[in-house]
Formats: sequence, C-alpha cells, structure tokens
Amino acid sequence: MAKTFIDFLTFNAYIGLPVPLNDQIDVGTYPEDTLLTSSDIHIDFYRISFKTNYINHESPDYDPKNPKPITAVFFNSPGNLYQWDLDDKFEGYFIQLTKEILSKHRYLFQNYLEYGQHEALYLTKEEEHEIIQLYDLVLEQYKKSPNDHNVLLAYINLILSLVETYYRRQFLTETKMYNHIISEFQQLLRDYYKGDFDGIPTVHHFAEKMRLSPNYLGDVLKTNTHKSAIETIHEHITSCAKKLLVESNLTNAEIAFELGFDYPNYFAKFFKKQTQLTPKQFRMKQKTMKS
Repeated sequence: MAKTFIDFLTFNAYIGLPVPLNDQIDVGTYPEDTLLTSSDIHIDFYRISFKTNYINHESPDYDPKNPKPITAVFFNSPGNLYQWDLDDKFEGYFIQLTKEILSKHRYLFQNYLEYGQHEALYLTKEEEHEIIQLYDLVLEQYKKSPNDHNVLLAYINLILSLVETYYRRQFLTETKMYNHIISEFQQLLRDYYKGDFDGIPTVHHFAEKMRLSPNYLGDVLKTNTHKSAIETIHEHITSCAKKLLVESNLTNAEIAFELGFDYPNYFAKFFKKQTQLTPKQFRMKQKTMKS
C-alpha cells in the first residue's frame, strides 16, 4: 500500500526538498541532484509543479526513440496516487497548499483545479517566461514573509489565472487531444434514452460517467464545438422531441415523460424556448406541410 504524507515537512524530507517555511503554504525550487528519482505515494494536500527540461512519458508527443524535454505545469490533489519515475534531471518550481487554506479560498482556484485533475498544461516559450517571472516573485515573497498568506495567495492566484488562460489556449490549439472526449460525450448523449435513465440528461451526469469535472467537460466542448455542453444536450432533447411528435401518436404528456420531464408543462415551456413553437403547434405545422 502506498505511503501517505499529510504535511509538507515529512513529504519534503522524503523526496529531498527544502524544509517548508510555513505549514499552510510552501513554495520552492527543485534541487539539482537530491530529488528522489521514483516513487508511488499519496499526499493529503494540493501540489502545483512547474517543470522545465522535463521528459514526460505521459505527453501526447512522447517518442521513446527521441524523447524531447518539455515545459509543463502539473497538478496533484489529495486522494490521488502521486507517481513519478525520473530518467533525467529537470528544473522548476513548486507550490504546495493545504486542504484547509484552499477550502477557505476555493473561489480563487476553482477552474484550474478542475483542469489540472485531468491533464498537464504544456507551455509555449512565451508562457514559460511569464510563469517564471511570477514564480520568482512569489518565491521572493515567501522567503521574505512566509506567514503573509494574503500576499502569497494574491501572487498564487495571479499564476493560476494565467494557467487557466493557457489551458484555454491548449484546448483550442491541441484539438487532437480532446477528440476522444467530444466523441465519448456525443455517444453517451445518443445512447441516453436507449437504456434506463432518470430524468432529463444533465452535464453532471455525463461528466460523472466520463470521470471528468462538469466545468472541464463544458470548457473542452465549448472551445472545440463552439457550443456549451448544456446547449448540445438541449438540442438533442429537442431533436428527440420533434421525432416523437412527428412519428408517434403519443400525447404531449406522454412524450414529456418519455424524455424524462417530471411535468408536461415544463416540457412544453422547454420545447417552446428551443423552437418558438408549442409541441401542439409544431405537430400541426408538420401535418400541414405534409398535406
């Protein structure tokens, strides 16, 4: 069973990092030669790593015959297995945050934490330069005033705001990385009414099925399809409703229940919002067009 570290002090000593100056926030740089080269552990706190000259075996562009170093931001959270196996030295910075301090300031980190749970962020040279400048500032502040949480969190929030912006760039430029997410979502949506279901489909339902956070799934879809997850879901429900209205003799109430709506009037309002017609008007219009 993998060992669990609940504080910065014991974790840093284990892998060869400096002694933390604060037990709630820890900021530092990776040493040149004392870092533990491989391990499988759990940590009970949050960890954000910025690594340069790093060989990442999980990178989509990794070639074992010609491994190229990358610059990337990685995220580790409580409860997840933290694994590494280093073949080469790398440089970089790290930020460590306790669950308690992050809980108090959750709004500052919400989106990045969700992105970081699913993939690393691969930086361009310009982005790398910007991140290094900010890390140097927060590291200087940490060494000078390690207990000044407000200032440290302000710097860290600025770093994570940039990281969130860079993730959106990655969503847009590395589209091949996300094709499988889009395809899986679309297939799950098509299959939703084919099996047992509970209510109308929701973003949370599909995110849970795909083991993604709702925000992450929504942002990937929005960036790559130009439609939000909820818009895509509503379009599918509307399409199914139109098909039933045209091809079946079901009443509006029966169609509402068939599609997972609890109340027929809610279905009628939903349908009119999507089509500018009531279900009855849509059905009559289709009959008129056919006659």
